[in-house]
Amino acid sequence: VHKGDSLKDAARAQLVARGEQWTQMREAVFKALAGFERPASAYDIAEAVSRQQERRVAANSVYRILDLFVGANLARRVESANAYVANAHPDCLHDCIFLICDSCGQAVHIDDDSLSGGVRKAASAAGFSAQRPVIEVRGKCGDCGQG
Repeated sequence: VHKGDSLKDAARAQLVARGEQWTQMREAVFKALAGFERPASAYDIAEAVSRQQERRVAANSVYRILDLFVGANLARRVESANAYVANAHPDCLHDCIFLICDSCGQAVHIDDDSLSGGVRKAASAAGFSAQRPVIEVRGKCGDCGQG
């Protein structure tokens, strides 16, 4: 699991290995995304980059970069929230399993290949080829569920 500069370096290496460029804008978007403690929308990220660069950055530009990041395994999309999180291990490929707190908005990504494998197996049995299963469990985290 990577954090800080190690995460940025791993993300850059992964993107370059795919034949893509690590531009200043892509770095700014990645750093902003990685700086959020909760899933962030493209608008949240555009606002953070705009403040950092002291110029307006359009959410459409951020969406395009986020799509690239998701395809390169640098970010994960929390489908039900239309938001994104930085992937702490961009060099590993796992299916997305998120635990999302309905109270505080925290999203925890877990890896459980037996669970996602079961989903892939069920999809295959139904004649469906699961390209990228995303499993989201909504509820309350340990901190919010204590009250």
